[in-house]
Amino acid sequence: MTKFSDLNLDAKVLKAIADTGYETPTPIQAGAIPPALEGRDVLGIAQTGTGKTASFTLPMITLLGRGRARARMPRSLVLAPTRELAAQVAENFDAYAKYTKLTKALLIGGTSFKDQDKLIDKGVDVLIATPGRLLDHLERGKLILTDVKVMVVDEADRMLDMGFIPDIEEIFKRTPFTRQTLFFSATMAPEIERITNTFLSNPAKIEVARAATTSENIKQGVVMFQGSNRTKADAEKRALLRKLIEAEGDACSNAIIFCNRKSDVDMVAKSLKKHGFDASPIHGDLDQSHRTRTLEGFRDGEIRFLVASDVAARGLDIPAVTHVFNFDVPSHAEDYVHRIGRTGRAGRSGVAIMICNPRDTKNLEDVERLVQQEIPRLDNPLGSTPDATTDAATPEAQGEEKPRRSRSRSRKPKTDAPTPDNVAADAPAEATPETPAEPAAEGGRSRSRRGGRGRGRSAAPAEEQTEAAAPTAPEPEAPAQSERRADHDRAPRGGNDNRNRGGRRNDTPVGMGDDMPEFIAKSFAERANS
Repeated sequence: MTKFSDLNLDAKVLKAIADTGYETPTPIQAGAIPPALEGRDVLGIAQTGTGKTASFTLPMITLLGRGRARARMPRSLVLAPTRELAAQVAENFDAYAKYTKLTKALLIGGTSFKDQDKLIDKGVDVLIATPGRLLDHLERGKLILTDVKVMVVDEADRMLDMGFIPDIEEIFKRTPFTRQTLFFSATMAPEIERITNTFLSNPAKIEVARAATTSENIKQGVVMFQGSNRTKADAEKRALLRKLIEAEGDACSNAIIFCNRKSDVDMVAKSLKKHGFDASPIHGDLDQSHRTRTLEGFRDGEIRFLVASDVAARGLDIPAVTHVFNFDVPSHAEDYVHRIGRTGRAGRSGVAIMICNPRDTKNLEDVERLVQQEIPRLDNPLGSTPDATTDAATPEAQGEEKPRRSRSRSRKPKTDAPTPDNVAADAPAEATPETPAEPAAEGGRSRSRRGGRGRGRSAAPAEEQTEAAAPTAPEPEAPAQSERRADHDRAPRGGNDNRNRGGRRNDTPVGMGDDMPEFIAKSFAERANS
């Protein structure tokens, strides 16, 4: 069996490894360290939790044992997708390089630029950074990457998911062509393969497990869940999560609960606290110091449940996590591999349980297609509620209640105007002039109560409807017109139906007023003759 002492590592590095208690390298470490020490590019593919961080940290410390860093010109560069993973790499470097004189700088967001500039100005051997913060320093002219001898890209597939590939390409262009590149990823997407073909030169490919496989030490399961209705589904899903935790009993000493959305992270953590569970949230919107305290509390056992977004899914080395609960099926199938990889680490056993809504069935199929196995279905501890089964076929469950309400509140105005069908049947033969005129008067009064200039003009359509029905009555047109004029005289003020304040018809142009100067009415010809 291979031991670290067989890998030609520096004696000071071996002494630091012995202090940590490790003697035997993992498969990815045994495969990646020898070619890295030879100066070759390395492409490492292994599932999360297999020790990829030490695969590049140990040979990098050995290679940098000779030489000295210059101001603003780091000798090696490590890129990590998240702040937590970058901080973890820095911790590993401190542990393995404690007997050497190598220096480091950690460039991540949420911390002071001034403090980071001081470290860079002194000169560092190892620069550990997230892509965004590194580019910020480059654009400010605080860094020069022309002296980088070893460049490491960790969790490359996560870089792809977070949209960092253009940033990675820009950083690669600023490093020397003769650099050594160590490239590590848990999955091998086509875009990642393109990057490796572009920036790696004849790499030694170490693939200790099929891409996107899950550890055999992890017991997996999925619970199919359907809420009784839309308003109660979220609360019922949180209740199901609590039941699943309680069903595990004392075997669940701690757990990470993953949610797809940051809002759900806060809500689930708040719900667990309310029901007596020791839980804390962690996601990208929290302050970096708060995220660091939360992770330290979880590592130290002060926090039992860590409710997290995918910011905590990659690279966090917390060996003693017993359970992982996926509150949501991840939108990207690759994230499932990384999420459940937080448990079952370093040969330990673990449990991963997922909750799946009917709308997430397609995402579940994508996960099973990626891992090439069917995830066992578990019984729902809440059982099948009557509401969830009987209401599924009702219009309310199918979302038809809202359209039905909108039809009941139809804004189509009601009208009592006669139609061609009911005029002949309902109109009396001895109809008086008041019969067609009265609805128009009522319509005018009902609209005038609401006020507004626009509604004052809306009386005209009522008159047109009255006139349309008028030919059925034998009365002459003149009495009907006089009757309509009387109705308009009784109408309240406020309409602008081209009438003056006394209610009389006014044929003067709108806007000229009642008292128009006489000279305006004269034609040009008359004025010329006068």
